[in-house]
Amino acid sequence: MKYLVLPFQILYSIYAFALFVVVVLLLFPCVLLCFPLGRIRGGNIMYDLFKLFGRTWLLLIGIDHRTDFESRPDKDKQYIFIANHIAYIDAVITILSVKHHFRPIGKAELLKVPIFGFIYKFCVVTVNRSSADDRARSLDDLRKVLARGISVFVFPEGTFNMTDAPLKEFYDGAFKLAVETGKWIQPILFLDAFDRMHYRHFFTLTPGKSRAIYLDPINPADYPNADFKELKQIAARKMADRLIEYKASWIHSKYFQPS
Repeated sequence: MKYLVLPFQILYSIYAFALFVVVVLLLFPCVLLCFPLGRIRGGNIMYDLFKLFGRTWLLLIGIDHRTDFESRPDKDKQYIFIANHIAYIDAVITILSVKHHFRPIGKAELLKVPIFGFIYKFCVVTVNRSSADDRARSLDDLRKVLARGISVFVFPEGTFNMTDAPLKEFYDGAFKLAVETGKWIQPILFLDAFDRMHYRHFFTLTPGKSRAIYLDPINPADYPNADFKELKQIAARKMADRLIEYKASWIHSKYFQPS
């Protein structure tokens, strides 16, 4: 059966990616107008445009995205948003799910992508995770973003979770930042991205539902004696438990069995 479906899935994926390119090219002149406004005001307007682009693209390719709130963040506060990372489509889902103005941290390798890399450099805090010096520099850049009244977004797993566990091990950066600044950590679960687009390759894209779930935030002040490693464990445990509770599709059945 899968061999009969595969050609249609490939055609659908080609259609979706071609449409993505068309929308980006149409958006590009509008984005260029944001550059003279600077990284803060111009960047905020740019993300508003990205939200419009993301909603349009998902609508046209048949992906129904919704954001549900177990706890709704304060629109006047800055947060350190974190989410699980399981698929290429996570970038679009992130932009639609986070209502605050924010800046994400992203891979420096994407700077090499034509056109996209030019925009990416302006509105993303880049990091080369293989370099300790660059990781320290990116953390300092995130501090500066928060100091300007803008939230930040981090995938603490760093890259795709290619295991059958709820999450892979988290990096320290987001939690160091929370301890140092006192900013609340806002966990978000991306429940269906794995089903919409597998991390193995681009031609696994499928239409269907997409859900982002806001969990209760983590206030570092509630854990006055915790260092960043303990805060990281608290966040990882909270997110993993809820992913298991929601029965996220990539998780092996052994994690659902009572201990």
